[in-house]
Amino acid sequence: MLKYNIRGENVEVTDVTRDYVEKKLFKLEKYFTDTSNSTAHVNLKVYSDKTAKVEVTVPMPSLVLRAEETSQDLLSSVDLVTDKLERQIRKYKTKINRQSRGKGIKDIEIRNEIADEESDSIDEVSKFDVVRTKHVSLKPMNSEEAILQMDMLSHNFFIYEDADTEGINIVYKRKDGRYGLIEAED
Repeated sequence: MLKYNIRGENVEVTDVTRDYVEKKLFKLEKYFTDTSNSTAHVNLKVYSDKTAKVEVTVPMPSLVLRAEETSQDLLSSVDLVTDKLERQIRKYKTKINRQSRGKGIKDIEIRNEIADEESDSIDEVSKFDVVRTKHVSLKPMNSEEAILQMDMLSHNFFIYEDADTEGINIVYKRKDGRYGLIEAED
């Protein structure tokens, strides 16, 4: 069962809101065999123009789910973000199933690379100050799997260990919408 870390910015997280978020995100658990070590990080924001934004990040053993949605109502934003996450999961599972059938493999395990995220607020920031640090645990995968993971996270680059060469690679999204690959040399 997923654990929930629900935070509110400019809004109090009431028991009713907490129950609604947990109930909606619980629907995602049917797609996974084991969610016991996973925590859904939910950030609820209400802005001065009365719009509400919901951000959800769920680091799973096989992938990182992330989505955000903004609407006029907090509960509507929760519904929209849950639907978006469900579409991501279905897309991911379909792609993995296609790959495994093509390779003759019954079960492919792809892991995420983002293990921990820390951010510090700094009063004065110069051009070269590091304002955010991310720790990554590189997992073996191929470039196609890395691109899929990058797209699911809505990032424009992704670092991973190549499953064949065991080298460190980076895939990135180019300005023309296609993808690039950087292979590190020893």
